[in-house]
Amino acid sequence: MAYAGAYADLYAGWKANPEGFWMEAAQGIDWVKAPTRALNDDRAPLYEWFSDAVVNTCFNAVDRHVLAGRGDQIAIKHVSPITHSTKGITYAQLQKRVASLAGALRAKGVEKGDRVIIYMPMIAEAVEAMLACARLGAIHSVVFGGFAANELAVRIDDCTPKCIIAASCGLEPGRVVHYKPLLDKAIDLASHKPDFCVVFQREEEVAKLIEGRDVAWHTFQYGVEPAECVPVSGDHPVYILYTSGTTGAPKGVVRATAGHLVALNWTMKAIYDIDAGDVFWAASDVGWVVGHSYICYAPLIAGATTIVYEGKPVGTPDAGAFWRVVQNQRVKVLFTAPTALRAIKRDDPQGELIKDYNLRSLKALYLAGERADPDTILWAGRHLNVPVIDHWWQTETGWAIAANPLGIEALTVKIGSPSVAMPGYDVQVLDEGGHPVAPGTLGAIVVKLPLPPGTLPTLWNAEDRFKKSYLAHFPGFYETGDAGYIDEDGYLYIMARTDDVINVAGHRLSTGAMEEVLAGHPDVAECAVIGVADQLKGQSPLGFLCLNKGSGRDAGDVVKECVKLMREKIGPVADFKRAVVVDRLPKTRSGKILRGTMVKIADSTPYKAPATIDDPAILDEIKAALQTLGLAKG
Repeated sequence: MAYAGAYADLYAGWKANPEGFWMEAAQGIDWVKAPTRALNDDRAPLYEWFSDAVVNTCFNAVDRHVLAGRGDQIAIKHVSPITHSTKGITYAQLQKRVASLAGALRAKGVEKGDRVIIYMPMIAEAVEAMLACARLGAIHSVVFGGFAANELAVRIDDCTPKCIIAASCGLEPGRVVHYKPLLDKAIDLASHKPDFCVVFQREEEVAKLIEGRDVAWHTFQYGVEPAECVPVSGDHPVYILYTSGTTGAPKGVVRATAGHLVALNWTMKAIYDIDAGDVFWAASDVGWVVGHSYICYAPLIAGATTIVYEGKPVGTPDAGAFWRVVQNQRVKVLFTAPTALRAIKRDDPQGELIKDYNLRSLKALYLAGERADPDTILWAGRHLNVPVIDHWWQTETGWAIAANPLGIEALTVKIGSPSVAMPGYDVQVLDEGGHPVAPGTLGAIVVKLPLPPGTLPTLWNAEDRFKKSYLAHFPGFYETGDAGYIDEDGYLYIMARTDDVINVAGHRLSTGAMEEVLAGHPDVAECAVIGVADQLKGQSPLGFLCLNKGSGRDAGDVVKECVKLMREKIGPVADFKRAVVVDRLPKTRSGKILRGTMVKIADSTPYKAPATIDDPAILDEIKAALQTLGLAKG
């Protein structure tokens, strides 16, 4: 590492003594039985952390703060611009609510090790359900509310839940999403049948309950003894989270209890500079890993206030929605996806709405989920006047692989880089043969084993698939599936998914670098680049451009300017000659652009709309746009 300072000392200290580093970090957790060692490598490459400890996640997230005399502090603030309501729940209230729900689940037979699927919208009760499971030592699996019935059925059959906790409906701007019919159909489709379903009835829709199977959230808790926290071993799973399943069967990422507690607690101060009592807002959903780590668990473990937001970055009611929440709830740190910021920027390119709000409480904006293009980062920094910190992590890791750790030391920001590896991650870049490459050279990004605490130890009931998916290609390393490079200063650059590096006449080119160029055009709000089949050159790049609202520019002129820009910035080697203007890009609900699906459409190969797609109708729009270029035939 090329640094001198607190971060360099910390990282070097971890590398010299990882066992000591994580044992010290473990002191921030309240144990029933403290661990005697950090790493258990008896089954390498299947590593375990703090496996001989005994602990409870819910106690660390809730009860210990009440016992410390901070029960009156707000733990969860639910903000819904759709229902025009705001509700605060203190730590003391949260303890009672979670203990009551856990007691009711226990009375119906849910015990330590049982699985529980949670199928709920962004309401406080979703977080309470997660914590109630953790209180009992039951293993929860949150499925994004409103997910298609067949996809929910696949997850029911994979984790075989004893019960499902659901809500009657979810709310989108202008419409109600009916959850109960989807749930009923999923259970009909699944081979495994849950013993019972708990349904939280919302005012906007009261669902019909099936007698003998369904119980109402409130009534089934009447007269039930509240549950205490059940101690579990350090390696006991706290949850299973299924990856999006855009390719093949979804993978059930397992999160072990003790490592999860230690890592998340460490990150809140070290990475985000959040202390007990601060207000932290991860603008995500509990169906995604960000919602698990940074809406539910980490802020509560750290004793902060977490925001549960039921709304959109735009349209509820306008592009000032996020800034309104920051002002009204005095948010210290906002964590969102670049795609949300691009949506705001597209509706409000001059940042006029930002001026309407007092954002003095905001100290930093964190981005993760999709690659953060420099133009969006610069726009946010200019209008918000706070550090805009891109950081990089995955569902599998559960917390940041690379970040700028503001709680340790504010490092120099390099636009386009999520900064540097965090302690626990020995990040390297390898060529296809597994050899290290020189600084600045594009390659496969890997992490030397063992991965740190809080990362996945395996996949649910799929140990061989875990090894094949992540460990087989580069023995001794975890394969991230991302491509990029590390510069002379040790800063990491994520340029694309490995599958998105395209080969143009023998030149390996990053679609991320091309997208960076296109995003720099003043009329382009959002963009994507894919590689389409080319008989002469193997692959040829193709751009998709979404223009700023009200730009008024002729689409053909913008395309010509983008082609010229690409030639100037990357050169003729990019062979960038084609782009098409579209209204929107196909994305998953978490904001990831479905480039792989777009490639299949362009190449006229069979494709299936991924289960996680936000709106399948977009694919027809993409196909129509591609047909104007002579692609997507048939």
